[in-house]
Amino acid sequence: MFMKNRTTTLISLLFMITTSTANAATEPKPATQHTIDANTNVLNTLPFNDKEDFENAQRGLIARPDTLTITTTDGKPVWDLEQYKTFIQLDKAAPSTVNPSLWRNAQLLMQNGLYEVTKNIYQVRGYDLTNITFIKGKTGWIVFDPLISPETAKAALDLINEALGERPVVAIIYSHSHIDHYGGATGLVTKADVEAGKVQILAPEHFTEHAVSENVIAGNAMGRRAIYMYGALLPRDAKGGLSGGLGMTTSTGMAGLLLPTHEVTKTDEKINIDGVEMVFQMTPGTEAPAEMNTWFPQWDALWMAENTTNTMHNILTLRGAQVRDALKWSSYLNETIEKWGDEVVVKFQSHHWPMWGNENIVPYFKKQRDIYKFTHDQSVRLMNQGYNGEEISEMITLPKELENNWATRGYYGTLRHNSRAVYQRYMGWYNGNPSDLNNLPQEMVAKKYIDFMGGESEVIKKAKRSFDNGEYRWVAEVMKHAVFANPSSTESKELLADSLEQLGYQAESGPWRSVYLQGAYELRNGVPSSGGTQTATPDTIRAMTPEMLFDYLAVRLNAEKAAGKMFSINIDLTDINSHHTLTVENAVLNHTQKQTQNADVTLSMTMETMNRIQLKELTFDEAIKDGKIKLTGNKAVFDNFLIMLDDFNFWFNVVTP
Repeated sequence: MFMKNRTTTLISLLFMITTSTANAATEPKPATQHTIDANTNVLNTLPFNDKEDFENAQRGLIARPDTLTITTTDGKPVWDLEQYKTFIQLDKAAPSTVNPSLWRNAQLLMQNGLYEVTKNIYQVRGYDLTNITFIKGKTGWIVFDPLISPETAKAALDLINEALGERPVVAIIYSHSHIDHYGGATGLVTKADVEAGKVQILAPEHFTEHAVSENVIAGNAMGRRAIYMYGALLPRDAKGGLSGGLGMTTSTGMAGLLLPTHEVTKTDEKINIDGVEMVFQMTPGTEAPAEMNTWFPQWDALWMAENTTNTMHNILTLRGAQVRDALKWSSYLNETIEKWGDEVVVKFQSHHWPMWGNENIVPYFKKQRDIYKFTHDQSVRLMNQGYNGEEISEMITLPKELENNWATRGYYGTLRHNSRAVYQRYMGWYNGNPSDLNNLPQEMVAKKYIDFMGGESEVIKKAKRSFDNGEYRWVAEVMKHAVFANPSSTESKELLADSLEQLGYQAESGPWRSVYLQGAYELRNGVPSSGGTQTATPDTIRAMTPEMLFDYLAVRLNAEKAAGKMFSINIDLTDINSHHTLTVENAVLNHTQKQTQNADVTLSMTMETMNRIQLKELTFDEAIKDGKIKLTGNKAVFDNFLIMLDDFNFWFNVVTP
């Protein structure tokens, strides 16, 4: 009804534009000798002779397709592993433009197909960013975390049914509230199956609230930054997009959302589905605000959701989010060890590959626990000594036991940005220095910096010398100011792009690589003006509560347009018996269910009509004409209210003013 350009949520930010644009773009440059030396140093420092991960990633293979390209019914690819196969092979050494550790991560993630984890537990890996897990019950499949896209989830179901015999899906369990763990459910079962009681859907408490609302308010900004984090425009080659750290990339189908039939509310809650007993451990506020692990006592198997993966995870994701609690995260992992550490013989999770053997799993859990505890404790220690986030990120180093452990390397999160996130959680954006309390924004300060440094030509001359010396971080800092002072300078943008590119080639983190290379891409080719993300999926729109919608309207209210205005709008949603008043006053939109009796205008409709208008299946005026909306009072008030709502431009500038 009100969402002309609806919010870009985490659901929609994953539906990126294709990488075909990049193929016609300015060609990336080769690695410099400084980058080659830096990557060689990584190769000579880390224990690359350790092959245990490769053995685990390949263990239990049952079936693998010769080619893996999954399409929509009209032939549009939503998942294509073939583009990566052209340059990533197990027997191929890391190219000079890829950090060897990230290359190793990509080689492992390219292991795809149907795998047996243990008796009655199977995974299909490499069909999306996430693994999909199938538990064999008495009559059917219990599915954990059904990927992002219905198409990829269905392809995985087809693969296991073909290999092991066809069985119905009797239950779906969402481990947590991120899109890559529930979006493909509609490819496995229908809403009608769920409503008829044929399929149970379990999720942790408050799943629906967080699944729908996590990125509604700040969705547009998060979506734009996700283009950087996932390298949406980058070609899939040795100079472009590689591993995302958790998986190769994200699928691009239209994610769905089947709502839970039961929410798990407490640790040690036991549920038996189709003869399979499950015991849950609630872990809210760790990797996701609603998350849970699952213990299978009959097989001594432990499902770790996304609380432990074979990488250091994010305390603050680069696309933007609320800062996660590293201390709470470590405490829940400690609880996991205490509950099942003496019994577990196999652990598996929603990304990467499993691990077998109690003697291997418990030390793994301890290192996973301690990577978050160390980051928290040492960041806070340095914080209390007076260091700010930037200083802490430069000072903090891991002990050898964690530094040389593959499963705590920074393929997704990194020690540098996680330590800043810990500082941010406790201290906020202000670092305590008065000069930074009311400092100038980057476009204003850039012109003054360049002037103080002797002008643009002098700055470029000095920056080129620094580039030749391999000081890419410094060149990126200096040339950022040059570009913001004069965005029309091709030479400044090219030098900045060159420095970001080399930083990308050296990055061990998949998201860091994508961020750097996406920045270089946009500096050379400009900001796109079309494509981007699709609007939120129909299932998500229908799952939004009225309160979520009204909160989103409030952040779209343009204060200048609303200044001096005061009015109220009553909204009656007849099918759900929900009544609300929107009030604009003091350039602020508030909403309440305590309706006023003197509203300027009243709208009466069903929730279905509201959703259809949001989905652009119906316009406001058409709904009034067709009698789907009953309007009483002053229609001009509502029309003027709509004019006050901003529409967000997705393709805002990032590396240029």
